[in-house]
Amino acid sequence: MKVQKITDLLENYKQNYPNKEDAFAGKAKGKWYKYSTKDFLEMVDAFSCGLLELGFYKGDKIATLSNNRPEWNVFDHGIMQNALVHVPIYPTLGVDDYKYILEHSEVKAVIISDKAIYSKLIPVISEISTIKFVFSIDEIENVRNWSEILELGRKFKDKYIKKVRDINNSIKPNDLATLIYTSGTTGVPKGVMLSHSNIVSNFVATTDIQPMTSVDRALSFLPLCHVYERMMNYQYQYKGISIYYAENMGTIANDIKEVKPHGFNTVPRLLEKVYDKIIATGKDLPSIKKKMFFGALNLGLKYDIDGNNGRWYDIQLWLAQKLVLVKWRKALGGNLKLIVSGGAALQPRLERIFWAAGIKLVEGYGLTETSPVIAVNYPHKPDIKFGTVGLVLKGVSVKIADDGEILCKGDGVMLGYYKNQEATNEVIDADGWFHTGDIGVFEDERFLKITDRKKEIFKLSSGKYISPQVIENKFKESNFIEQIMVIGENEKFASALISPNFDYLHFWGAKHKIHYRENSLLVKDSNVIARIQKEVSAYNKTLGQFEQIKRFRLVCEEWTPASGDLSPTLKLRRKIISEKYKHIIQEIYRSGDEE
Repeated sequence: MKVQKITDLLENYKQNYPNKEDAFAGKAKGKWYKYSTKDFLEMVDAFSCGLLELGFYKGDKIATLSNNRPEWNVFDHGIMQNALVHVPIYPTLGVDDYKYILEHSEVKAVIISDKAIYSKLIPVISEISTIKFVFSIDEIENVRNWSEILELGRKFKDKYIKKVRDINNSIKPNDLATLIYTSGTTGVPKGVMLSHSNIVSNFVATTDIQPMTSVDRALSFLPLCHVYERMMNYQYQYKGISIYYAENMGTIANDIKEVKPHGFNTVPRLLEKVYDKIIATGKDLPSIKKKMFFGALNLGLKYDIDGNNGRWYDIQLWLAQKLVLVKWRKALGGNLKLIVSGGAALQPRLERIFWAAGIKLVEGYGLTETSPVIAVNYPHKPDIKFGTVGLVLKGVSVKIADDGEILCKGDGVMLGYYKNQEATNEVIDADGWFHTGDIGVFEDERFLKITDRKKEIFKLSSGKYISPQVIENKFKESNFIEQIMVIGENEKFASALISPNFDYLHFWGAKHKIHYRENSLLVKDSNVIARIQKEVSAYNKTLGQFEQIKRFRLVCEEWTPASGDLSPTLKLRRKIISEKYKHIIQEIYRSGDEE
């Protein structure tokens, strides 16, 4: 059947995958539970009927604040087939952001997952007059449970099911389906209005790169409130792929071993952590095995997707795969057909080593405002190039503006920002081109490459331009560096604030008998500073003279979304970090000229 709106996926299940026993699976208290296609469709209809009995009308908005779980899809489809608007919100935001989003979106109901989120929301909810209902997923004392909606729906199904069908049939592809608030790195969040056709165009077009079929399993762990994982979940539903939801971010490694997925989506930082753990394991091996391990690793880092390394390399790689790299595949379940990486720049070394190990890893690119994919690499030659974000997606047009900014048009471009026409006009010009804010080029006239964020490029006092993301991505290849922010606008030279990889630094410190009580003392240790300086000097050699990091300072805090230093999508919140470490930055540039 032709899917034109998101809720057509329900009929798609009925027609093409009616007998799946594990359409969705979740994990609670260490045990997996599953929903068949029949279970899922019945719950969605019951949920929709229950909402009608509670008095919801077309256009009403319902917010969800939940971790990933099968039931999220029941809310999602149950809301949308009633022509209501789903407003998914990150469960890790601060109280101010919660208050702004819930007020701005004018939600009528909030569905929350657990007591911790509820405790944060109590003072906020009481101040918002539009909120009439609060439901929880977990059992919380004195809070209505979402199962009440199901029970109401089942009780009054005969009364409402025809109305649900009529409403769903009345929905047009260009109707508003969801409001997704961008986390942003500055200012208040903006509500991105996405239509059914926006998102459908994306998951249908990206299906071309998906090697998984209806007999395969995907593991889901990135937040479903983010458009990237949400769109991919729709793609899985479209293809009848079973979706297993990790219990939480801390259980991913164990969940992979149990599910043995055929694919999953990720962000580069998680892959970097996998890589770091593998390296740490290799360093603890006995001498001969360690030599074999790092020999295989070095071969992998030279992998060429076009096979230009020569016959002798191919023989060596085959041996390395049999003896060492096969263990990488086993550690990731042994069944992987595809890993998709998005949300930030993927280091080419990770692409090379994963492909060398027989694991197809592809990078894509997009924004919430583009539903999200603009370009993506394919898991086969000749439609992949390391270091790029791949080919422009079918149905999308891209051009590079005179100043290097990437502009795009297509079915995925948003309807606009909710209640903010001025901001909409700033990013969508009179000719319909969406201005991404990213700088890029085409390589080989086919492959899109992102080089930086337009607003993040800055100028030294010498007039030279610095592209901080390019430099930061190089330095984050170091085992010692978790996060780095390049600074130096209007200064004579570039410097950096570095948040070390404390797990690795603790390991290194113990090995070198460095004594410390806490991280604040560790980052001041002269041996640690000297070791980080060695890393900085090595990466500086790969940069132009004016791009090199002349000074750096180590900070004792880890930068995370919880700390407020990173957005929920793990992007640096540069203004917040700059203000937080203002005294350190002033000290860097007060202490004279270049060292």
